[in-house]
Amino acid sequence: MHISYYQIAEIFGLSEIILLLVKRSRKGSSKNQADNRSLIYLWIAITGCIALGGYIAIIGIWPFPDARLVMDIGLAVAIIGFIIRWTAILQLGKMFTVDVAISSQHKLKTTGLYKIVRHPSYLGLMMIICSIALCQASILSCIVVIIPTFIALIYRIQVEEKALIIEFGADYIQYTKTTARLIPGIY
Repeated sequence: MHISYYQIAEIFGLSEIILLLVKRSRKGSSKNQADNRSLIYLWIAITGCIALGGYIAIIGIWPFPDARLVMDIGLAVAIIGFIIRWTAILQLGKMFTVDVAISSQHKLKTTGLYKIVRHPSYLGLMMIICSIALCQASILSCIVVIIPTFIALIYRIQVEEKALIIEFGADYIQYTKTTARLIPGIY
């Protein structure tokens, strides 16, 4: 495996642990906590699939023909993913939490990256996950890492959007009509 795989996985893991410690909603500070275990499901999918994908890559099942090129593409995708994810987190500021929760000070964010997609931090997250899968240099690893993680992420987005509709009603519904969920022009 390429050294960038380990570097990306370590940076990703460390950054997400920091987010888990620092950006959780506080009990009683949120007027709507609706996580529905989506954070747990997402992290089980991410950690389990990356571990399984890594094992598949180590034993060499179904490798990419030009592994070096694929790993270099993965590194580029990781950099873009980290930039998108952290820009989205910084743009939300205090409103960003790792669990689905809406505080009494929460405002609907529709500017910056949120003008392009409704969930830019998840777009960045998915790009980072895809980059880790690509850096494993195995087609089967990519399938094992990306598909289950994407399914868990879609569940999480649905949970979050229900909470946002409850909180912001027609304003959020109008926002969904003009802004893509995750990928501009596609989804």
